[in-house]
Amino acid sequence: MPNTYIELYFPVVVQVVIAIAVAAGMIGGSFFLGKKVKNRIKDMPYESGIVPTGTARERFSVKFYLVAMIFILFDIEAVFLYPWAVVYRELKLFAFFEMFIFVALILSGFFYIWKKGALDWAAEEEPIDKPVREEHAA
Repeated sequence: MPNTYIELYFPVVVQVVIAIAVAAGMIGGSFFLGKKVKNRIKDMPYESGIVPTGTARERFSVKFYLVAMIFILFDIEAVFLYPWAVVYRELKLFAFFEMFIFVALILSGFFYIWKKGALDWAAEEEPIDKPVREEHAA
């Protein structure tokens, strides 16, 4: 059993140092060993192999942000499930009901987003800045 802070946090420090060394080694290895080809086509920005059209200043649908919030919502749920699973046997039925309430709240947020149509990508959306037509009587 560790008695000092140094003994307690030494494995964490070792893991962080190893992670930094692996990341630096991968980036450095690809830099030194990779091919260096410069041409017009390689320097073009692309998205999934599609030729870029339009500008970078286009507006995105709110659905992109709603999906991002759903991702964060379920990410947070997963983060809280791991410690709960570790102490579940000690807390017994209390832990079960607490997590049941937590999952019910998360699912209520999911069903709210679902009901609002954030997951329905097939539906067409009205543009926000749609030009207004003015019809003049002749």
